[in-house]
Amino acid sequence: MNDRMFDSPVIVKSGSSLVQEITSFEDALEFLYGWPKDRRGAIYETALRACRRAFDGGYPLSAARDAFRGFARSARICEDMNTALPWAIPGNRGQGGGLVA
Repeated sequence: MNDRMFDSPVIVKSGSSLVQEITSFEDALEFLYGWPKDRRGAIYETALRACRRAFDGGYPLSAARDAFRGFARSARICEDMNTALPWAIPGNRGQGGGLVA
């Protein structure tokens, strides 16, 4: 495993229906930098600081992941990994609505 990757991803909802997988502190930093300025607060700043410190190499990657996940939960954008994703639900095979000749 890459030493820059989280041990498990953080799944966040971005927008009304887009789901994004955050797999590293680089992903987390990119997401945080794009977060609306009017929605930033202390938990956002803590996550940003943790990811920056991990980037600099002076902070455990697991702590940066936990800080980012805490931010995502507080912003109510954290998706539960245990919930089945719509395209992963079995039983709909062969019903794709293909064209009939």
